[in-house]
Amino acid sequence: MASPTREQFALTGPSRPLDPRIHAVRQDLADIRLASIVFAPHYAASVAVLLTRTVALRAAPEAEAEEMAILPAGTRFEVLERSGGRAWGVASDPGLVGYLDEEALGSLVAS
Repeated sequence: MASPTREQFALTGPSRPLDPRIHAVRQDLADIRLASIVFAPHYAASVAVLLTRTVALRAAPEAEAEEMAILPAGTRFEVLERSGGRAWGVASDPGLVGYLDEEALGSLVAS
């Protein structure tokens, strides 16, 4: 039996600065889909879930951080990191990147 092939990712030019409000990139972590355009120490593949309740999407993990949007229950959220009761990722609609309460995460969305 042949061993599985591993998909390769490579930066294809100079790393570009990206807007972290619409691109899932931080100093320590980036969405694997951005591997060809930005360097990061670590990359993560997103896991899509549906939100179970209405929740605020915030610019930082702190509860008092700037509120970027209110996401209604049923919104698709692509989780890239879960830590300290917060989830960081991409809200499919409106396409913003931010933090929300981990308790709002629901069931996985089939890919």
